[in-house]
Amino acid sequence: MSIALALDLTADDASVLQDSDKLTLRLLPCDVVARVAHVGQEVAQLEVELALRLAETGGPVAALEPRVDARVYERDGFALTLWTYYEPLLPRDVSPADYANALEHLHACMRDLEVATPHFTDRVAEAQQLVASRDRTPALADADRVLLSTTLQSRRQSVSDRGATEQLLHGEPHPGNVLSTASGLRFIDLETCCRGPVEFDLAHVPEAVSDCYRDADRELIAECRLLVLAMVAAWRFDARDQFPNRQRVARALLRAIREGPPWLTLDALMRRIDAP
Repeated sequence: MSIALALDLTADDASVLQDSDKLTLRLLPCDVVARVAHVGQEVAQLEVELALRLAETGGPVAALEPRVDARVYERDGFALTLWTYYEPLLPRDVSPADYANALEHLHACMRDLEVATPHFTDRVAEAQQLVASRDRTPALADADRVLLSTTLQSRRQSVSDRGATEQLLHGEPHPGNVLSTASGLRFIDLETCCRGPVEFDLAHVPEAVSDCYRDADRELIAECRLLVLAMVAAWRFDARDQFPNRQRVARALLRAIREGPPWLTLDALMRRIDAP
Protein backbone atom coordinates (compact mmCIF):
# COMPACT_ATOMS: atom_id res chain seq x y z
CA MET A 1 0.00 0.00 0.00
CA SER A 2 2.86 2.39 0.76
CA ILE A 3 4.40 1.76 -2.67
CA ALA A 4 1.04 2.40 -4.36
CA LEU A 5 0.57 5.63 -2.42
CA ALA A 6 4.06 6.79 -3.41
CA LEU A 7 3.00 6.25 -7.04
CA ASP A 8 -0.13 8.42 -6.57
CA LEU A 9 -2.44 5.40 -6.54
CA THR A 10 -5.09 5.70 -3.84
CA ALA A 11 -4.81 2.58 -1.69
CA ASP A 12 -6.82 2.62 1.52
CA ASP A 13 -7.44 -1.11 1.65
CA ALA A 14 -5.90 -4.39 0.46
CA SER A 15 -7.72 -7.71 0.11
CA VAL A 16 -6.00 -11.05 -0.47
CA LEU A 17 -6.80 -12.71 -3.79
CA GLN A 18 -4.30 -15.55 -3.43
CA ASP A 19 -1.76 -16.58 -0.83
CA SER A 20 0.67 -19.37 -1.74
CA ASP A 21 4.28 -19.01 -2.86
CA LYS A 22 3.45 -15.39 -3.72
CA LEU A 23 0.91 -12.98 -2.29
CA THR A 24 -1.62 -11.46 -4.68
CA LEU A 25 -3.61 -8.48 -3.44
CA ARG A 26 -6.33 -6.20 -4.76
CA LEU A 27 -5.68 -2.59 -3.76
CA LEU A 28 -8.71 -0.32 -3.40
CA PRO A 29 -10.06 2.14 -4.38
CA CYS A 30 -7.40 2.40 -7.13
CA ASP A 31 -8.38 -1.16 -8.16
CA VAL A 32 -4.89 -2.47 -8.86
CA VAL A 33 -3.56 -6.01 -8.44
CA ALA A 34 -0.26 -6.28 -6.57
CA ARG A 35 1.91 -9.40 -6.72
CA VAL A 36 4.38 -9.62 -3.85
CA ALA A 37 7.30 -11.97 -3.20
CA HIS A 38 10.54 -11.99 -1.26
CA VAL A 39 13.38 -10.49 -3.25
CA GLY A 40 15.48 -13.28 -4.70
CA GLN A 41 12.62 -15.80 -4.61
CA GLU A 42 10.97 -14.50 -7.78
CA VAL A 43 11.70 -13.69 -11.41
CA ALA A 44 9.41 -10.68 -11.52
CA GLN A 45 11.53 -8.80 -14.06
CA LEU A 46 11.09 -11.66 -16.54
CA GLU A 47 7.34 -11.59 -15.97
CA VAL A 48 7.20 -7.83 -16.61
CA GLU A 49 9.28 -8.13 -19.78
CA LEU A 50 7.14 -10.96 -21.13
CA ALA A 51 3.89 -9.14 -20.33
CA LEU A 52 5.10 -6.09 -22.23
CA ARG A 53 6.34 -8.07 -25.22
CA LEU A 54 3.19 -10.18 -25.45
CA ALA A 55 0.92 -7.15 -25.11
CA GLU A 56 2.63 -5.67 -28.19
CA THR A 57 1.58 -8.72 -30.23
CA GLY A 58 -1.95 -8.89 -28.83
CA GLY A 59 -1.20 -11.92 -26.67
CA PRO A 60 -3.98 -13.02 -24.28
CA VAL A 61 -2.19 -12.06 -21.06
CA ALA A 62 -3.08 -9.84 -18.12
CA ALA A 63 -1.89 -6.26 -18.59
CA LEU A 64 0.40 -4.36 -16.31
CA GLU A 65 -1.10 -1.35 -14.51
CA PRO A 66 -0.93 1.46 -17.10
CA ARG A 67 -0.85 4.37 -14.60
CA VAL A 68 2.67 3.56 -13.36
CA ASP A 69 5.99 2.56 -14.86
CA ALA A 70 6.13 -1.09 -15.92
CA ARG A 71 8.86 -2.37 -13.62
CA VAL A 72 9.58 -4.26 -10.42
CA TYR A 73 9.30 -2.19 -7.23
CA GLU A 74 11.31 -3.19 -4.16
CA ARG A 75 10.92 -2.27 -0.51
CA ASP A 76 11.93 -3.88 2.78
CA GLY A 77 13.07 -7.08 1.10
CA PHE A 78 9.94 -7.52 -1.00
CA ALA A 79 9.54 -7.34 -4.78
CA LEU A 80 6.23 -6.04 -6.08
CA THR A 81 4.64 -5.74 -9.51
CA LEU A 82 1.39 -3.91 -10.30
CA TRP A 83 -1.27 -5.22 -12.69
CA THR A 84 -4.68 -4.40 -14.12
CA TYR A 85 -7.60 -5.80 -12.15
CA TYR A 86 -10.18 -7.70 -14.22
CA GLU A 87 -13.66 -8.15 -12.87
CA PRO A 88 -14.36 -11.89 -13.24
CA LEU A 89 -17.20 -12.91 -15.51
CA LEU A 90 -20.02 -15.05 -14.16
CA PRO A 91 -20.52 -17.92 -14.62
CA ARG A 92 -16.82 -18.74 -14.37
CA ASP A 93 -17.02 -21.89 -16.52
CA VAL A 94 -14.89 -21.67 -19.65
CA SER A 95 -15.58 -23.89 -22.64
CA PRO A 96 -12.71 -26.27 -23.50
CA ALA A 97 -12.66 -24.95 -27.06
CA ASP A 98 -12.30 -21.33 -25.92
CA TYR A 99 -9.56 -22.35 -23.46
CA ALA A 100 -7.68 -24.28 -26.15
CA ASN A 101 -8.04 -21.45 -28.66
CA ALA A 102 -6.68 -18.93 -26.14
CA LEU A 103 -3.71 -21.18 -25.37
CA GLU A 104 -3.02 -21.68 -29.09
CA HIS A 105 -3.12 -17.91 -29.51
CA LEU A 106 -0.69 -17.46 -26.61
CA HIS A 107 1.67 -20.06 -28.07
CA ALA A 108 1.52 -18.37 -31.47
CA CYS A 109 2.45 -15.02 -29.92
CA MET A 110 5.27 -16.64 -27.94
CA ARG A 111 6.69 -18.62 -30.85
CA ASP A 112 8.94 -15.90 -32.23
CA LEU A 113 9.86 -14.17 -28.97
CA GLU A 114 13.57 -14.21 -28.20
CA VAL A 115 13.66 -14.06 -24.40
CA ALA A 116 16.14 -15.77 -22.10
CA THR A 117 14.11 -18.28 -20.09
CA PRO A 118 14.81 -21.64 -18.45
CA HIS A 119 14.29 -24.88 -20.37
CA PHE A 120 11.58 -27.20 -19.10
CA THR A 121 14.35 -29.63 -18.10
CA ASP A 122 15.76 -26.91 -15.81
CA ARG A 123 12.45 -26.90 -13.96
CA VAL A 124 12.54 -30.68 -13.74
CA ALA A 125 16.10 -30.46 -12.38
CA GLU A 126 14.88 -28.11 -9.62
CA ALA A 127 12.27 -30.71 -8.62
CA GLN A 128 14.94 -33.41 -8.67
CA GLN A 129 17.12 -31.37 -6.34
CA LEU A 130 14.22 -31.03 -3.92
CA VAL A 131 13.62 -34.77 -3.92
CA ALA A 132 17.32 -35.47 -3.40
CA SER A 133 17.50 -33.18 -0.35
CA ARG A 134 16.22 -34.69 2.88
CA ASP A 135 16.65 -31.32 4.57
CA ARG A 136 14.34 -29.59 2.10
CA THR A 137 11.77 -32.43 1.89
CA PRO A 138 11.89 -34.01 5.38
CA ALA A 139 8.34 -35.41 5.19
CA LEU A 140 9.07 -37.46 2.06
CA ALA A 141 9.31 -41.17 2.93
CA ASP A 142 12.16 -43.21 1.46
CA ALA A 143 9.94 -45.25 -0.88
CA ASP A 144 8.19 -42.10 -2.09
CA ARG A 145 11.53 -40.37 -2.58
CA VAL A 146 12.68 -43.23 -4.82
CA LEU A 147 9.40 -43.15 -6.75
CA LEU A 148 9.61 -39.42 -7.45
CA SER A 149 13.32 -39.53 -8.25
CA THR A 150 12.86 -42.38 -10.72
CA THR A 151 9.78 -40.83 -12.32
CA LEU A 152 11.37 -37.41 -12.76
CA GLN A 153 14.51 -38.84 -14.32
CA SER A 154 12.80 -41.31 -16.65
CA ARG A 155 10.05 -38.94 -17.86
CA ARG A 156 12.50 -36.07 -18.32
CA GLN A 157 14.60 -38.30 -20.55
CA SER A 158 11.61 -39.74 -22.38
CA VAL A 159 10.13 -36.33 -23.22
CA SER A 160 13.53 -35.00 -24.34
CA ASP A 161 14.23 -38.06 -26.49
CA ARG A 162 11.10 -37.47 -28.57
CA GLY A 163 12.77 -34.48 -30.18
CA ALA A 164 9.55 -32.50 -30.47
CA THR A 165 9.63 -28.91 -31.73
CA GLU A 166 10.26 -26.52 -28.85
CA GLN A 167 9.29 -22.92 -28.21
CA LEU A 168 8.56 -20.46 -25.42
CA LEU A 169 5.80 -21.77 -23.15
CA HIS A 170 3.66 -20.43 -20.32
CA GLY A 171 4.95 -23.20 -18.08
CA GLU A 172 1.82 -23.63 -15.93
CA PRO A 173 -1.32 -22.67 -17.91
CA HIS A 174 -3.65 -24.52 -15.52
CA PRO A 175 -7.16 -23.14 -14.80
CA GLY A 176 -5.90 -21.21 -11.78
CA ASN A 177 -3.77 -19.12 -14.13
CA VAL A 178 -6.57 -18.23 -16.55
CA LEU A 179 -8.87 -15.24 -16.09
CA SER A 180 -12.25 -15.02 -17.80
CA THR A 181 -12.71 -11.33 -18.60
CA ALA A 182 -14.95 -9.11 -20.70
CA SER A 183 -12.13 -8.96 -23.25
CA GLY A 184 -11.70 -12.74 -23.38
CA LEU A 185 -9.47 -15.22 -21.60
CA ARG A 186 -6.19 -13.91 -20.24
CA PHE A 187 -3.28 -15.86 -18.79
CA ILE A 188 -1.48 -14.74 -15.64
CA ASP A 189 1.67 -15.78 -13.72
CA LEU A 190 4.25 -15.55 -16.48
CA GLU A 191 7.09 -16.21 -14.03
CA THR A 192 6.83 -19.91 -14.89
CA CYS A 193 7.68 -19.42 -18.59
CA CYS A 194 10.18 -21.87 -20.04
CA ARG A 195 11.12 -23.46 -23.35
CA GLY A 196 9.89 -26.87 -24.41
CA PRO A 197 7.26 -28.69 -26.48
CA VAL A 198 3.71 -27.29 -26.35
CA GLU A 199 2.67 -30.67 -24.94
CA PHE A 200 4.39 -29.70 -21.68
CA ASP A 201 1.91 -26.81 -21.35
CA LEU A 202 -0.98 -29.06 -22.39
CA ALA A 203 -0.13 -31.43 -19.54
CA HIS A 204 -1.31 -28.71 -17.12
CA VAL A 205 -4.78 -28.18 -18.58
CA PRO A 206 -7.99 -30.24 -18.33
CA GLU A 207 -8.14 -33.19 -20.71
CA ALA A 208 -11.09 -31.71 -22.60
CA VAL A 209 -8.95 -28.64 -23.33
CA SER A 210 -5.94 -30.59 -24.60
CA ASP A 211 -8.32 -32.62 -26.78
CA CYS A 212 -9.38 -29.38 -28.50
CA TYR A 213 -5.81 -28.21 -29.13
CA ARG A 214 -4.93 -28.81 -32.76
CA ASP A 215 -2.01 -30.92 -33.95
CA ALA A 216 -0.78 -31.95 -30.49
CA ASP A 217 0.99 -35.26 -29.86
CA ARG A 218 -1.37 -37.16 -27.54
CA GLU A 219 1.28 -39.67 -26.47
CA LEU A 220 3.68 -36.88 -25.59
CA ILE A 221 0.96 -35.11 -23.59
CA ALA A 222 0.57 -38.29 -21.53
CA GLU A 223 4.33 -38.46 -20.91
CA CYS A 224 4.37 -34.81 -19.86
CA ARG A 225 1.30 -35.31 -17.65
CA LEU A 226 3.16 -37.89 -15.55
CA LEU A 227 6.22 -35.64 -15.44
CA VAL A 228 4.08 -32.73 -14.21
CA LEU A 229 2.46 -34.87 -11.50
CA ALA A 230 5.91 -35.79 -10.19
CA MET A 231 7.17 -32.19 -10.36
CA VAL A 232 4.18 -30.80 -8.49
CA ALA A 233 4.49 -33.55 -5.87
CA ALA A 234 8.10 -32.52 -5.27
CA TRP A 235 7.06 -28.88 -4.80
CA ARG A 236 4.31 -29.82 -2.36
CA PHE A 237 6.82 -31.74 -0.22
CA ASP A 238 9.11 -28.70 -0.02
CA ALA A 239 9.13 -27.67 3.66
CA ARG A 240 8.96 -24.00 2.56
CA ASP A 241 5.93 -24.51 0.33
CA GLN A 242 2.87 -22.45 1.34
CA PHE A 243 0.31 -24.04 -0.98
CA PRO A 244 -3.01 -24.57 0.88
CA ASN A 245 -3.46 -28.19 2.08
CA ARG A 246 -0.07 -29.02 0.58
CA GLN A 247 0.40 -32.30 2.49
CA ARG A 248 -2.99 -33.63 1.43
CA VAL A 249 -2.29 -32.64 -2.16
CA ALA A 250 1.17 -34.23 -2.01
CA ARG A 251 -0.25 -37.56 -0.85
CA ALA A 252 -2.91 -37.46 -3.58
CA LEU A 253 -0.24 -36.84 -6.21
CA LEU A 254 1.76 -39.83 -5.04
CA ARG A 255 -1.36 -42.03 -5.20
CA ALA A 256 -2.10 -40.81 -8.72
CA ILE A 257 1.44 -41.70 -9.85
CA ARG A 258 1.21 -45.15 -8.27
CA GLU A 259 -2.21 -45.84 -9.81
CA GLY A 260 -0.64 -45.71 -13.25
CA PRO A 261 -2.06 -44.62 -16.60
CA PRO A 262 -4.18 -43.01 -17.79
CA TRP A 263 -2.57 -40.21 -15.79
CA LEU A 264 -4.86 -37.79 -13.99
CA THR A 265 -4.80 -34.14 -14.98
CA LEU A 266 -4.13 -31.65 -12.20
CA ASP A 267 -7.69 -30.29 -12.27
CA ALA A 268 -9.13 -33.82 -12.02
CA LEU A 269 -6.87 -34.57 -9.08
CA MET A 270 -7.91 -31.38 -7.27
CA ARG A 271 -11.60 -32.22 -7.85
CA ARG A 272 -10.97 -35.63 -6.35
CA ILE A 273 -9.37 -34.05 -3.28
CA ASP A 274 -12.22 -31.57 -2.85
CA ALA A 275 -14.96 -34.19 -3.29
CA PRO A 276 -16.91 -34.96 -0.07
